Amino acid sequence: MTPEQLITFATVAEHGNISHAAVALHLSQPAVSGQLKLLQEEFGEPLYQRAGRGVRLTAAGQQLLAHAERLRETFRQAHALRDALRGLERGTLRIGASTTPASYLLPYLIADFRQRYPDVVVTTTNGNSAEIVAALDTLDIALIEGPPGQELPLGTGITPWREDEIVAIVPAAHPLADVDGAQTLEALGAYPLVLRESGSGVRQLVERAFARSGVAMRVGLEIAGVEGVKEAVRAGMGVGFVSAMSIRHEDGMLRRLRIAPEPLTRRFSILMPHAATPSRVAARFLQLCVDV
Repeated sequence: MTPEQLITFATVAEHGNISHAAVALHLSQPAVSGQLKLLQEEFGEPLYQRAGRGVRLTAAGQQLLAHAERLRETFRQAHALRDALRGLERGTLRIGASTTPASYLLPYLIADFRQRYPDVVVTTTNGNSAEIVAALDTLDIALIEGPPGQELPLGTGITPWREDEIVAIVPAAHPLADVDGAQTLEALGAYPLVLRESGSGVRQLVERAFARSGVAMRVGLEIAGVEGVKEAVRAGMGVGFVSAMSIRHEDGMLRRLRIAPEPLTRRFSILMPHAATPSRVAARFLQLCVDV
């Protein structure tokens, strides 16, 4: 039994598929299968079983998995230390971002980072806030809307970030479009609402605001993505809610309505998996985000 075999076993368990684990480990599928075979021979009984196109751990495999995952985490921390000591000449930065920061902040941040560290390869993963939190194990750093709303992996650091205002939007011909001043939730709730999908940070904030005000929500349409909400509002489906930064370049077809009696605001959060031992590239990107 070798550390490599245990790390391979933990990766196969994570992906539930030998081929996918091979890609993650940068190994051939026969090499991964060979390591698993040797590990099973060492234990003298099956550690996993075929299940369709994937694999399922046996009871013995589940017991072994806890030890294999601890070993893999130790290796990850050792690699992070090595990368920190080597500096930023080369490396990879895996960034996750929920919809609003991914669309309206991340491109500028990456452009700035690439100017400073041109040899670092940057990859991105986009989704709503819940999806990004669920993918933290595969990321070096993540930008999400609001505080994380679910349990985070052990060792994840949270940095409160910049403030964002949520505004209502209506088509230019809407009855509220020419009304001066901010609009109450009571006034907005008199019309059908266009909401983001479940798991969206904007939707969660809007739902909490309506609940606190005791105003019923008339959901006219649920649609994924900021641009989906904007297009639905243009089509006359109802009143939408988006980040103010998402309509800063609008062409006049939509009207922005601030919410009364107080603006509806939130803070973005930066999540750092393995915060105690981050790679230097992740730490530098975090500092760039905080300084901007």
